[in-house]
Amino acid sequence: MFETFGMNEERVLALAGLFQACVLAQQLANEGRCDENAMETSVASVFRIDAPSVVAVYGNVSNLRLGLRSLIAQLDESDRDMSVTRMVVTVMRLERSLSARPDLLDKLQQGIVAAQRQVEHFGQGSTQVAGRLAEIYASTLSTLKPRVMVSGNPLQLQQPSVVEKVRANLLAAVRSAVLWRQVGGRQWQLLLYRRQCSMLARGLLTGATLDNR
Repeated sequence: MFETFGMNEERVLALAGLFQACVLAQQLANEGRCDENAMETSVASVFRIDAPSVVAVYGNVSNLRLGLRSLIAQLDESDRDMSVTRMVVTVMRLERSLSARPDLLDKLQQGIVAAQRQVEHFGQGSTQVAGRLAEIYASTLSTLKPRVMVSGNPLQLQQPSVVEKVRANLLAAVRSAVLWRQVGGRQWQLLLYRRQCSMLARGLLTGATLDNR
């Protein structure tokens, strides 16, 4: 029962992936730039549809250090960023809306498969791929309620390249929300198992830091 309803490492990793993508979107909205290595992980997760494990979706635990740190701050309420928190909750609700629309889900999956060809041609970190992922987000997830609102520096949010990267990260955030749901994650668990989630996240972060000394 504890394993079924509580938190485990897979659920914490999926949550970290969700937080990481939202943090990156917020960084871009505020500063026009973000942690490039972390964004590479988030974008890669979109294309790893049939990964054999949660860790494999992100490559390794070390790639989620930004997300784990953000998750810990949220759970401990020590350095909480409410804009990121609101975004995470909205993305979770958006994932539920998507699950009720098999037509859009199919369109989304087809778009990702098509975008994979651009990855092979231009490279995953290219502006072409970011632009394609942004188009996929705009034509599918942006048509659903609730809309994910990203606040930031108006000067940055007027830059098309910044907006494309923000949307690419929001697509990655939804990918992690889908994964979170697939491994048994539910929003109420964050309230009931907050302490357990924090302990697991800290353990994963410590292990990832030691592995990358």
